[in-house]
Amino acid sequence: MDIPHYIQEITEKLEKAGFQAYIVGGCVRDLLMGRKPGDWDITTEARPEEILKVFPNGKYENKFGTVLVPTGQKTDNRKQTTEKEIVEVTTYRSEQSYSDRRHPDQIKFEDSLEKDLERRDFTINAMAMEIADCRLPIADLNRKSEIVNRKYELVDLFGGRKDLEKKIIRAVGEPEDRFKEDALRMMRAVRLSCQLNFTIEPKTERAIKKMAGSIKFISQERIRDELIKILDSSKAYEGIMFLHENKLLQYILPELERGVGVDQNRHHIYTVFNHSVLSLKYCPNKDWRVKFAALLHDIAKPQAKRFIKDDATFYNHDIIGAKIVKKIMQRMKFSNEDTEKVTNLIRHHMFYYNVGEVSEASVRRLIKKVGEENLADLIDLRVADRLGSGVPKAKPYKLRHLEYMMKKVRKDPISAKMLKINGNDLMKLLKITPGPKIGAILDVLLSEVIEDPKLNDKKYLEKRSKELNKMELDEVQKKAKEKIEEKKMEDDKELRGEFWVK
Repeated sequence: MDIPHYIQEITEKLEKAGFQAYIVGGCVRDLLMGRKPGDWDITTEARPEEILKVFPNGKYENKFGTVLVPTGQKTDNRKQTTEKEIVEVTTYRSEQSYSDRRHPDQIKFEDSLEKDLERRDFTINAMAMEIADCRLPIADLNRKSEIVNRKYELVDLFGGRKDLEKKIIRAVGEPEDRFKEDALRMMRAVRLSCQLNFTIEPKTERAIKKMAGSIKFISQERIRDELIKILDSSKAYEGIMFLHENKLLQYILPELERGVGVDQNRHHIYTVFNHSVLSLKYCPNKDWRVKFAALLHDIAKPQAKRFIKDDATFYNHDIIGAKIVKKIMQRMKFSNEDTEKVTNLIRHHMFYYNVGEVSEASVRRLIKKVGEENLADLIDLRVADRLGSGVPKAKPYKLRHLEYMMKKVRKDPISAKMLKINGNDLMKLLKITPGPKIGAILDVLLSEVIEDPKLNDKKYLEKRSKELNKMELDEVQKKAKEKIEEKKMEDDKELRGEFWVK
């Protein structure tokens, strides 16, 4: 087993000081599965003050008996930074009564490993392993332990090893008791089943369905973190469907649940909800944010639904949907960057494109609105939308042609900073001071250059700037606005009809 030397050193130091110490929880589970643990946790009979004597550079700033022990250096190659690896060393403890369904009202330090393990959430996370070379005798524990890999001794009091082999998520003891202690454990069960491709044991599943309403006691941030992990897994569709079928989703994403049973129109064979989850299922992109956009892209359809000539339409559901999703993500305290990414994709998922009908200038304007960095993700969202509609062909010719056009025009100017003239140039050329007129002139120039990139010539831009400067500020601003609105109408001429689906 690939156990870092610094983890073994910590347990050995504790045992040399006369205390039993074990690695515990998720890292033991991952080792037994042949996976590389993301985190390492150590539990010990030593009290926090005794741990600090063994590790004087440790920090103890909580009431949970967890001492943070710095070890060797850890390098993050992506950020090109080096920092201390921190390991959590925690005293055996038990927890009593959870009046808020989130935090224990009382923490009690224990002398028994068994007491510590029985408070844990699932059997596969309630195993401990003795790894120190100078090991002390393991307490009796009815001898529910075994030698693993000829070297390490596994303590398994609740059948975690068997549940690993059977690929089962099972609560330790009575599942209702575990979920009363911390309602987030219900989402954690779903997340683990998605990440590990395990099934949730029937008794544990029944308890989730029965106690689903208690998830409302959990902070939005903690729910968000589990939701991201579900979306980030290879079983995101199954995870969302489990949340729906077991009554959790109505508390987490009630806006999505409003699409249940809502029929669409002649272009769609599925209800709004079924189409949404199938779009998630068939999303070809691995980025959880694109998957989230696929799941929520039609979230406004229930409220945007109208009937014209005996068929349903959903005018502006993309615009309304982006606003709804922004509120959802703000409520769950997603980062501004992630919120902008998801809402941007949803706002523009109805882009219209048909070979021979849409010009290169329209494609440039689409790139300007969406951002070049989001183009591939927008195409993947369209693919998810199509497949989630029951359309057999993910990428028809016109969508492949759009990708070709995007590559063709992506180096053309689409922003003011790509013009061969800037604000400083205008101030010198026109002998004017900084002000809104400079921005208005640049807006007009950009709109013209987007239409015809050949106009991005410094001599032409200087000549055109002098012409615009002769106009009053409000005239220039009006001209810029007119050009933007005119082209927006041209780009959107058939977008509201949703004709692209078939």
